[in-house]
Amino acid sequence: LMKRFYSSSVSEDLGCRRGEFSRKHYGSVELLISSDADGAIQRAGRFRVENGSSGENTDYAPGTWHRTDVHLENPEYHTRWYFKYFLGKVHQNYVGTDAEKNPFFLSVVLSDQNNQRIPQYHSILWRKTGTQKICLPYSPIKTLSVKSILSAMSLDKFEKSPREIFHPEIQKDLLVLEEQEGSVNFKFGVLYAKDGQLTDDDMFSNETGSESFQRFLHLLGDTITLKGWSGYRGGLDTKNDTTGTCSIYTVFQGHEIMFHVSTMLPYSRENKQQVERKRHIGNDIVTIIFQEGEESSPAFKPSMIRSHFTHIFALVRYNKQNDSYRLKIFSEESVPLFGPPLPSPPVFTNHQEFRDFVLVKLINGEKATLETPTFSQKRQRTLDMLIRSLYQDMMPDLHKGNNMLNRRSFSDVLPESPKATRKKEEARQAEFVRLGQALKLKTTVKGDTTANLATTSFCKKEPWESQSFCSNFPHEVVCADSWGQSLLVSTDAGILLIDDGQQSVQVFDKTLQIKQMNVLEALDLLIARTDKGKDSRILVFRLSAVQKDIETKKIIRSKYDCRENKLERTKGCHLYAINTHHGSELRIVAAIRNKLLLVTKKYNSDNTSTGTSLLLSPESPVEEFQYIREICLSDPPVVMTLVDGPTGDSDNMICVAYRHQFDLVNESTGESYRLHHVETNRVNFVAAIDVYEDGEAGLLLCYNYVCQYRKVYPFSGGSPLVQPSAYDFHFSWNQVPYAVVCAFPYVLAFTTDSIEIRLVVNGNLVHTAVVPELQLVASRSDIYFKATAAVSGSSDSSSKEMSSKSSPETPTADEKPELPLPSLEGEAPCKNLYKIPLSNLVGRSIERPLKSPLAPKVITTTTSSGITSLPVMHSLPLSRMEIKEIASRTRKELLGLLDEPILKTESAQKLKKVSRRQSDSKQGAVRSSSSDRIISSSFEGYSERCHHLSTSSDPDTSVNREESSPSSYPFQLISLYDEDIIDLK
Repeated sequence: LMKRFYSSSVSEDLGCRRGEFSRKHYGSVELLISSDADGAIQRAGRFRVENGSSGENTDYAPGTWHRTDVHLENPEYHTRWYFKYFLGKVHQNYVGTDAEKNPFFLSVVLSDQNNQRIPQYHSILWRKTGTQKICLPYSPIKTLSVKSILSAMSLDKFEKSPREIFHPEIQKDLLVLEEQEGSVNFKFGVLYAKDGQLTDDDMFSNETGSESFQRFLHLLGDTITLKGWSGYRGGLDTKNDTTGTCSIYTVFQGHEIMFHVSTMLPYSRENKQQVERKRHIGNDIVTIIFQEGEESSPAFKPSMIRSHFTHIFALVRYNKQNDSYRLKIFSEESVPLFGPPLPSPPVFTNHQEFRDFVLVKLINGEKATLETPTFSQKRQRTLDMLIRSLYQDMMPDLHKGNNMLNRRSFSDVLPESPKATRKKEEARQAEFVRLGQALKLKTTVKGDTTANLATTSFCKKEPWESQSFCSNFPHEVVCADSWGQSLLVSTDAGILLIDDGQQSVQVFDKTLQIKQMNVLEALDLLIARTDKGKDSRILVFRLSAVQKDIETKKIIRSKYDCRENKLERTKGCHLYAINTHHGSELRIVAAIRNKLLLVTKKYNSDNTSTGTSLLLSPESPVEEFQYIREICLSDPPVVMTLVDGPTGDSDNMICVAYRHQFDLVNESTGESYRLHHVETNRVNFVAAIDVYEDGEAGLLLCYNYVCQYRKVYPFSGGSPLVQPSAYDFHFSWNQVPYAVVCAFPYVLAFTTDSIEIRLVVNGNLVHTAVVPELQLVASRSDIYFKATAAVSGSSDSSSKEMSSKSSPETPTADEKPELPLPSLEGEAPCKNLYKIPLSNLVGRSIERPLKSPLAPKVITTTTSSGITSLPVMHSLPLSRMEIKEIASRTRKELLGLLDEPILKTESAQKLKKVSRRQSDSKQGAVRSSSSDRIISSSFEGYSERCHHLSTSSDPDTSVNREESSPSSYPFQLISLYDEDIIDLK
């Protein structure tokens, strides 16, 4: 255990740069000008150009580039709440007008979060400015009211109080309102350009494309016959062939995509401008330009295309020499940033990977374009018109006083019906649900919703996937921090050192109550805040001394053995903060009521090795620190963060949160400046996270449902520049978090039962993982959290069975929520610790270690408590040929990176033993993250398929035994639709 303490300098470095990010990854804005053959300027425009150059090393050979993580942003199965949670289920709808006499609608449903026995309220507020969605916790004791829901959405004053709508037809109208968020299906233009063509007339006049262009079209999708086509048509004629006879179509992650291919649209020899082709491609928001020629040929510019509608151009070039594609993205300046950022260099040798990257990039780009003023203003006008029209239709019913609107204002969300009207209410609810289910089915058949559950996709590992760290952890966690590969945890039983798969070590007894701690390995220091109230203090320990006590197994230290470790002047400290970025000098700011105490470290060694540092440091760690100054505030801070200035000389700042505001305090002068004022009645401060964009400081201010980014410029003349900037932005969480962690490119919000993952640069949602009874434990480097799940208590249960019951799940696209079920007999709550490696989040996918240190233990130890796959993709049954193709692709991608020769016979014997051991186990249930059903599976089929894949003589499916072994790879599974599970070794 002790050998691993100082083995994570890389982890320490990641912890220091986790808050650093750069928008340069997403391109830079340039003025692009196009001219005619005579050199006269034709058109000009400002576009953000993404070319994969982000200031990092670009000396990668094609095929060895570092792929960024590719995610759909704001995926519909997470954002289309009314279709997902409300439609076809009993819920309540309300109508009212705000203080400015603008009508609004409110929808509320009590649902079980992904059948995880976590009941909560999902609420949608429909207003002319858009929709607002929040989750609120369910309490069986206190009934939630409409007033409290609207207050949580910052709507407290009304011109007319909200009243309940009973008519079932309201579901159809609200579904129309939700569809204004944007289409779930997409149409993209594809324009073929020959080498040297510099005008749109020349490009649109190409009758046919080259062989490489045809291969590119085949990569994008399938060729379909338009006449009689019943799927998504993207504005093309499917009856009379007036828009051509064929087109390219595909389904990607549940989205139907129709491509408007220039060479497939009608061609006219008389019309040089090819109006029929421009009518479709010129009205597409996104257009792909496939350009022939070498890199030295004249490059395409967006200003060559005359279109006021197209905002994004994707320039694709094909290189025959290395069979690769190069990608370049042009986005109109007003389009918000969207991912994924291009790799450096933007060269793709894996064609399937290139296809996935391009489609995700274009879908995200079209969604981002809808947020530009051109489209958002139109959408807002349409939404306002629909809401007012719907409100006017209900006014007669309101005046007549019929049963359509309930006269009770601020009624309970789910009131109990009086006995006299119970039967009538049950009949109304039955009709309400019947109509909603019929509407849901009709919408699905029409293709107006994502078919995410019906799509076939390979199960890929996501960066936020967690690993089981410690099972059956019986103690209450107060705080923790990582120490190497281990975790130092403050619990109700004392301070414990925990390592995966090993017995915990007691470091301090329970008389020492640590409320806050930081392990600084590079400085050989442990900083901790102990006790509470007037007795609280900051203690400083030397890590090497703590390590020595553990190695020599001396008597465990108590509170009374730490008197020499107390930092002077810190009595009564209720909060402290340390600097974590850039600074060469360690600074500690302790908050004692409304006073801030600044303390710095006197001795700093430029040598980071522990031995040299110890030689230059005094015997007592307390002697290393010196008191600098005291700063007085108006109120005790609730949240405190240190912000490093660009020079570190009189420009360091302290961000504090109290009352209804965030303030910046100058460490040198003690002057405070208003950074942000919160305009709500109640404020729940969560965090102020210092992030550094290209070395310049910024702050993520998190409170209530809001996360606001503010750029903090250096001090100028004694005061910081905190005026609004074009770089500032804000977004809202779906649920109020109690902790927020930034790990570029992601920012993670931890609530009591979920992890909400968004992108830092734009706040777009990429994933929501449901984790029952979630508690964040530590997040300085790797992220550790605790979750409680029900695990069968019977001793003969297989690990497969326990895993299926204990693994928290990800919300699915069409779940059928149920109310919490009573605990099954023999089940007991089990508390487990999990880890999300920081290198997975801030690194790039190919840089992640393919072989985890925990991998050999997966087969031999119980993994029941591990959240083995929070985000598993749903897949349809695979044919034999598809399995061969996946196995071949996996072999080519992975075996070249892992080289561990072993004998054929040994490999076969080990694989058979693993298969036999798994097949002898009881049948388990594996939950799919994109399916709300339990997939029953037998490992007998798994054993047969693994044995076939490992012994097949087919060169496309067999694995070179001299290059691999079963123990060389993580135990990764692909979930099959209601059939079985196979291992892709």
